[in-house]
Amino acid sequence: MTSTVPEVVVIGNVGIDTNVYLSVSALDFKLEGQFTENLDCLGQAGGYASRGYARLGKAVAFLGYVGDDLPGRAIRAAFRKDGIGTTALFVDPAGTSRSVNFMLPDGSRRGFYDGKGHMGLHPDLGACRAAMAGARLAHFHLPNWARELLPVARELGLTIASDLQDVVDLDDPYRRDFIEASQFLFFSAANQRSPDPFIRRLLKRNPAQVIVAGMGPKGCALGTREGIRHFPPVALDTPVLDTNGAGDALAVGFLASHVLEGLPLEAAVTRGQILARHTCGLRADSEHLMDQAQLQEAWRTCQP
Repeated sequence: MTSTVPEVVVIGNVGIDTNVYLSVSALDFKLEGQFTENLDCLGQAGGYASRGYARLGKAVAFLGYVGDDLPGRAIRAAFRKDGIGTTALFVDPAGTSRSVNFMLPDGSRRGFYDGKGHMGLHPDLGACRAAMAGARLAHFHLPNWARELLPVARELGLTIASDLQDVVDLDDPYRRDFIEASQFLFFSAANQRSPDPFIRRLLKRNPAQVIVAGMGPKGCALGTREGIRHFPPVALDTPVLDTNGAGDALAVGFLASHVLEGLPLEAAVTRGQILARHTCGLRADSEHLMDQAQLQEAWRTCQP
């Protein structure tokens, strides 16, 4: 959907993912060569989130960097095709971000990320302010330069949501700015037995926050000042093939439903889970994420 005034701005890294699909559960690194299926797609958190909002018909702008290289030009062309605003898509002299994901037969991954120059970049605050003006929601990911835009989002009155990814330490100083600035927080519980202790600590610091933790095949947890609720996973007919982008889809579905459409928290969680589960049925593909009509139909079938 093309619009000069976005409903949501996505702030983060976008890049090309190379997914290496293994036929075994582990690589034998003593061997020089092994046979795999290797597929490329437009990915990383910023790519999946931006395309996710666009597929739902939301007016979205992306703020971030790509290189002046073949992957960067491909990303710019794909965003233009999707109607995603790119007036604040800058050039990283180090090139376009890349990821290599070793994909196991159960759809899980082991990722290797190259964020290029993100630790030393400084965005044009004037261009970013203009791109963010009029939006209702700022969806942040975690490149180092993105923290410089948190005050801009606050000054403009945007609702701020941050995805902490697979956080293992809530006292990590790198994530502190994003945690303190956000009304909505998302994180993956992939490295935790239960997300509940993290949710309790976050709510103790800021009881007004809304916290969503993705738990993969175990479902999802929602934390508010009223307490913690657990939601079972949703069931779709497609098999789990590739978990890349699932956490981004959970956040997109939740925020689009609750912040942009005004649906209750419980409905937003389930709709986010539907989008995440659909994404798990795609292999190296951010182009065919669930659209609004598909979401509505799947949501209808989930009603008691």
